[in-house]
Amino acid sequence: MCYLWITVPSKEVILSLLGNSTLLLVAYRKRLSLKPAEFFIVNLSISDLGMTVTLFPLAISSLFAHRWLFDELTCLCYAFCGVLFGLCSLTNLTVLSSVCCLKVCFPSYGRKFFSWHAHMLVAGVWCYASVFAVGPLLRWGHYGPEPYGTACLINWHAPNNELSAMTYIICLFLFCYVLPCTIIFSSYACILLRVHGSRQAVLQHVSLQTNNANAHILIVKLSVAVCIGFLMAWSPYAVVAMWAAFSDAKRVPPIVFALAAIFSKSSTTFNPIVYLLFKPNFRKSMCREAMHLCYFIRPGPARQESRGSYRSTQPYNKDACISNCLSNGQPENHRRVCWHCVREGPP
Repeated sequence: MCYLWITVPSKEVILSLLGNSTLLLVAYRKRLSLKPAEFFIVNLSISDLGMTVTLFPLAISSLFAHRWLFDELTCLCYAFCGVLFGLCSLTNLTVLSSVCCLKVCFPSYGRKFFSWHAHMLVAGVWCYASVFAVGPLLRWGHYGPEPYGTACLINWHAPNNELSAMTYIICLFLFCYVLPCTIIFSSYACILLRVHGSRQAVLQHVSLQTNNANAHILIVKLSVAVCIGFLMAWSPYAVVAMWAAFSDAKRVPPIVFALAAIFSKSSTTFNPIVYLLFKPNFRKSMCREAMHLCYFIRPGPARQESRGSYRSTQPYNKDACISNCLSNGQPENHRRVCWHCVREGPP
């Protein structure tokens, strides 16, 4: 059992660091062609990476000692980061599901959703999560050690003794779990009904509209997969936490809390894994970044040879470049996405 406590979080750290860092690198390389809905995927990776960097090192070192190794201030910071990044991820997925529903079910409004709208919503996501993360620091609820003793989060024993702690837990459960889950399931239910009812109409559109529709449907599929994985990871912890908060917390076995906590932290790995498995462009971008890395590692003569070989095997196709810009939601006269599009001929 001790081997399980240490190896599982260690593997989660490696997968989360590699996956989310790679996704952010690819997103940075493609920052000019990102769709507005993809800003929420990037924000999700940032929150997942933040949780991995701030929580896992302290938790794993404490697991080795079978107790919390740090002082009370570190415990408060650990709990604050856990609540902030966890709620940010869940709120982010909630907003993403609403944006996908807007684009698919109400296309006339979805076409008016631009990048600056996404930026404002991302800022709102962090503000919303910050309200509940700062609450225990202002004595609305309490932070404290987890029942299994090697991590810190919300003190689930406090509602048995304090009214303010009970109101915090109730608001947290309603506005940070029940409401987001309801919005997520409602949004994707509307999307599924809409897609099922208009499948034949989509097939009759011209190729450009079909490409745009396929792009939106792909984002919806990826969003559904990420949401399902996230909710599956956090639902056991939510159930155990409510069990401890609204009954005798001493009756909840610490092993149950520990298993639910380990399972919840696995949510940081779902986002990059889903993109790696289901989005071909993401896999191609990762391969391209690996080729660039190999190119810079090679010595001078070999680098020039590989560069010439790569260019000779990549025929120029201006129509394909423009089609790629259009499928990414850019206008036909957009020229910043692909440098080939501004050239008159092949390189």
